Amino acid sequence: MSKKPSGLGKGLEALLPRGGAGLVRLPLELIRPSPNQPRRRFREEALKELVESIREKGLLQPLLVRPKGEGYELVAGERRYRAALEAGLKEVPVLVRDLTDREALEIALVENLQREDLSPVEEAWGYRRLLDMGLTQEEVAQRVGKARSTVANALRLLQLPEEALKALDEGRITPGHARALLMLPEEERRWALDEILTKGLSVRQAERLKRRKPRGEPDLERQALAEELSKSLGLRVSLFRKRLVIEFSSEEELALLLERLGYQA
Repeated sequence: MSKKPSGLGKGLEALLPRGGAGLVRLPLELIRPSPNQPRRRFREEALKELVESIREKGLLQPLLVRPKGEGYELVAGERRYRAALEAGLKEVPVLVRDLTDREALEIALVENLQREDLSPVEEAWGYRRLLDMGLTQEEVAQRVGKARSTVANALRLLQLPEEALKALDEGRITPGHARALLMLPEEERRWALDEILTKGLSVRQAERLKRRKPRGEPDLERQALAEELSKSLGLRVSLFRKRLVIEFSSEEELALLLERLGYQA
């Protein structure tokens, strides 16, 4: 039995199983978008240009669909589908294939990667959904024709706070900024994102970000140590960054301190 071909470099044909109704024309009203479509954002200007092209020349490239319920679910070609709706088409050419949920997601992801249409966040969520369907990172990488490290690095983006993911998805920060945020402790990432956005920091500047404690902000670990020393010595103890202060109010307290420190007069 031959191994099923895969890989981004071989095109979508490598992922399509044989069989199905082939190329037909279907009423557009029978086709529904997929809830698993990895691409969530569509540029309005490009969509309007496609609408005008379809009105003038028709839909030249077929949609890819699979039977679903009483109609068909769109697998690949959502931008063309949306443009065809807006152009007022009643019927469109489609390629019908029997596909599993995983195969449909793989094909949708590969199509968008080939066109470089996905934002880094959309790409990461696409990989995440494939993992949730039972694939390993290595298998995901093989299916979409990427290096495993590329998939792993994309998935790391999902560790960012929601605000950072939104900024990356909208293009207000770059993947380089996102990687700089991931270098910071989790509790500092929202602060760092605000610094990047409000100050317009470059990636190199973002990589040098380090949150400084405001003057006078207590260090809880040093505070706890100072309290332990105070109890042990029976005197007031203050612990600073490079200074330890032990306070006494009489000669007797000084003598007691020296005795506890092992000092022999």
